[in-house]
Amino acid sequence: MALQQSFNLMIRPPPSSSSSTMASQVVVGRSQSLFLASSKFDFRLPYSVRKLKCDFANSATRALVRDTGESVEDHHPIAGDNDSSSPDGISSTNINDYNQVVDGELRLPERDFTGTAYVPIYVMLPLGVINMECELVNPDDLINHLKILKSIKVDGVMVDCWWGIVEAHVPQQYNWNGYKRLFQIVRDLDLKLQVVMSFHECGGNVGDDVHIPLPQWVTEIGCGNPDIFFTDRDGRRNHECLTWGIDKERVLRGRTALEVYFDYMRSFRVEFDEFFEDGAISDIEIGLGPCGELRYPSYPAKHGWKYPGIGAFQCHDKYLMKSLKKAAEVRGHTFWGKGPDNAGSYNSRPHETRFFCDGGDYDGYYGRFFLNWYSQILVDHGDRVLSLANLAFEGTAIAAKVTIYKKLSGIHWWYKTASHAAELTAGFYNPCNRDGYAPIASMLKKHDTSLNFTCVELRTLDQHEDFPEALADPEGLVWQAAIE
Repeated sequence: MALQQSFNLMIRPPPSSSSSTMASQVVVGRSQSLFLASSKFDFRLPYSVRKLKCDFANSATRALVRDTGESVEDHHPIAGDNDSSSPDGISSTNINDYNQVVDGELRLPERDFTGTAYVPIYVMLPLGVINMECELVNPDDLINHLKILKSIKVDGVMVDCWWGIVEAHVPQQYNWNGYKRLFQIVRDLDLKLQVVMSFHECGGNVGDDVHIPLPQWVTEIGCGNPDIFFTDRDGRRNHECLTWGIDKERVLRGRTALEVYFDYMRSFRVEFDEFFEDGAISDIEIGLGPCGELRYPSYPAKHGWKYPGIGAFQCHDKYLMKSLKKAAEVRGHTFWGKGPDNAGSYNSRPHETRFFCDGGDYDGYYGRFFLNWYSQILVDHGDRVLSLANLAFEGTAIAAKVTIYKKLSGIHWWYKTASHAAELTAGFYNPCNRDGYAPIASMLKKHDTSLNFTCVELRTLDQHEDFPEALADPEGLVWQAAIE
């Protein structure tokens, strides 16, 4: 399983700011930050990232990047390094080394930087940079701040192309106008683009400062057929994305969900052909579930979930239940064709349930059957969508070089328990006696797809200090995923 070898810095507005000011900040772990501020944007670029490119070439004792892209510090790249000769703490020697690395031969044109001293840096644009009318918001301010990013040698930007904006009102009528203008501005500044095909709702999650629903015509279908959405045992629907149960069901005005995703991706590929041809678009990330991640929406805050709750299984729409019943019949146990009734609720702890406790039903005959089916639905969905993504983005020589990424959620809480309950409800069949990420790795390898893992910056010690009861181990999880 290939982990993404680049830094994506996420720009998010602080909670106290208004959406009109578009104040934003880069969130990267616990790194110290430099300030580049103005009245509209506030880019906080980590000191360690600014020094990253020169440090790789400058000292063997500094942060090293393995083939997986994981950062390993033999000596902390920040502590004790601040030089008063520079206002931001970077010494003149390091600045010279930095410029040599960025402007010299180490700046390679290829997308694979494995084994080199160069790590690309991309900054994620604000979620609301394109409004619901598909218009670019505050273009003059955006240009000024993109120039700042360019001046400090950032490689490019990452932007979501929201399904709910582009195909908002009528099926197969796509409005790309705002994205066209944005992409032209980025290309004119000689920056690269990482583009996310976002088939989920924006809003209600950590860091979401705007609300972008699914397309209006999809919502209208859902009013008459709410089973197109993921559903928990109590019948609560999650409108963040479509259930994988309709991947092959023609319930979206005569199309299946897979056909809808493919048509959208192909429209994008055709509309922005020139940006693929000239290499302005370097990477495509495919959204595969809630928050764009390949997982079930098992821990929605809108349904009352709070960290470190185990979450809840999301398979009770009629389409997934039909699949479960059919699988149970094939096994000769028709009474297995239902979800667990002893798995607790969103905020339960593993030991409080008969399903997830040590020696619980998760490891019994029915539990193993159900979890195999539940996790296979996840793998099959990823397999189908990535197959169509590879088809949608083929067609030119440069398209073959575009890296396709898949985003995988790092469910690290309860990792030190036997059942790994939070992972199980999210669709990762990864208890202590089974490797749940091997099937996902095999699927990614099949499609020559890289992995964007969401918890690589977290440290286990920090989790133990803040939530010792969660028995979390993000570093252990990253290690397991990386060796696949």
